[in-house]
Amino acid sequence: MDTLVSMRVFCLVAELKSFAAAAQRLRISPAMASKHVMQLEKRLGTRLLNRTSRRVSLSESGALYLEQARQMLDSLDEVEAAVSKATVVPRGTLRLTAPVWMANAIFAGVLADYQARYPDVRLDVDLSGRLVNLVDEGFDLALRATGAPDEALIARPITRVPFYLVAAPAFLKRAGRPATFADLSGQALLHYALYPGESFSFQGEHGPETVKLNPVLRSANETLLHVAALEGMGLAFLPKWLVTDDIAAGRLEHLMSEQVIFEGKLFAVYPSRKYLSAKVRTFIDFIAADKRMK
Repeated sequence: MDTLVSMRVFCLVAELKSFAAAAQRLRISPAMASKHVMQLEKRLGTRLLNRTSRRVSLSESGALYLEQARQMLDSLDEVEAAVSKATVVPRGTLRLTAPVWMANAIFAGVLADYQARYPDVRLDVDLSGRLVNLVDEGFDLALRATGAPDEALIARPITRVPFYLVAAPAFLKRAGRPATFADLSGQALLHYALYPGESFSFQGEHGPETVKLNPVLRSANETLLHVAALEGMGLAFLPKWLVTDDIAAGRLEHLMSEQVIFEGKLFAVYPSRKYLSAKVRTFIDFIAADKRMK
């Protein structure tokens, strides 16, 4: 059997988690798809897929092999296209991880427009909020809002991410509308769990000022903090994208916009320049150029 064909079959079975679905896509029989995978396993001397009567899952060796096989096949497709002077068409599954708060209409619109332009790319988006290991877990790309990207990875800045201090009118009616840093001290805070400490430093009129707030809810899920803010539970620092519509509709108020300035950067993070496939490159270029991301 052709090893490259077997690799393509294995990658599709792993992506779809089904021999039958992969066989249908490739227009071969499920038995032939199984033979291709067994040929690879025999060649490598290890089990790549765990099989039961109901499901197919990657073994530890299979996860490692899948990552390397994807990179090699993507690179091979691009080399062949370049040699034949054909346009490299992005294709395959783009596995992407991003912050929870990117589950919003703006980012969904960007994804829809990208997929419309590149219909051969399937998007697999993880918004669990956890910090994934790109290589070990087989992700092509991460979007991360941070001030210091992992030095072991390649990071391309995409856009600035302002964080607004917001609160619902009901909370402000109950607790008062802060106008100075002193007014913030001790106020109820919906605290993002990945931010260390309960104190925040801002640049005041006469130099840096530190404010200690009172965390009444702590979570690493920005969606929960957003909903809690809408319910009037406390103050929250939330990304602009998440609260723009709420501020316009009066559901939330943007507080002390001239004094309280929090800003991070959104980076596109990937493991290596050497294996930057067409699907990854075009996606990064697409979101970097999209005005909605600014």
